[in-house]
Amino acid sequence: MFLSNFIVGAADPIVDWELFWSSIGPMVEGGIKNTIPLTLLSFTFGLILALLTALARLSGNKILSGIARVYVSAIRGTPLLVQLFIVFFGLPDLGITLDPFPSAVIAFSLNVGAYASEIVRASILSVPKGQWEAGYTIGMTYPQTLRRIILPQATRVSIPPLSNSFISLVKDTSLASQILVVELFRKSQEIAARTYDFLQLYITAAILYWIVCFVLSLVQDRIEKKLDRYVAK
Repeated sequence: MFLSNFIVGAADPIVDWELFWSSIGPMVEGGIKNTIPLTLLSFTFGLILALLTALARLSGNKILSGIARVYVSAIRGTPLLVQLFIVFFGLPDLGITLDPFPSAVIAFSLNVGAYASEIVRASILSVPKGQWEAGYTIGMTYPQTLRRIILPQATRVSIPPLSNSFISLVKDTSLASQILVVELFRKSQEIAARTYDFLQLYITAAILYWIVCFVLSLVQDRIEKKLDRYVAK
């Protein structure tokens, strides 16, 4: 009762419900138009890059392995916001000018690729060597053994950490607002700049991110259960 009066007190309510409901639509729209596509594209490209980087690290080629090591070290050793600014504000100095959205996709993909490559590499290494030998014994080549035997098992192992990376990426896309990508958080900033209700609008944005991440965690659980059949027991 006290809490209810505190929140909706007639004199000076903390929560402006009219503003709350009117702001939900634009923020969700920003999420659908930019946050979700930005997350999906960046994660897809990042995973491809991660697989190539992991295979380069595991290969016997010292040049490829060295390049992969430098890439992973550079990305892990620098802030994501700096990487984003280098792509958007720095590349024009080299004559390469990109719009905000593709700049964000490139920066986030590079970031995901470096971190996910370590997950992929560890997952491949976790598959017993006997699985490789089994593939070779029945006449499979390296690519066939990798695709048909190793990767399905490594995928199951990598799902929990990769899911965490995906959920982190959803939240990290809010940094794209710094280069004017009109995603969910940017929408809340625009409305807050007009209404000066910063606390309420930023909390609303936080709740929306929370809901998305909660749903993703449920999806993660289902995927893990589905891939259990690929785990050697």
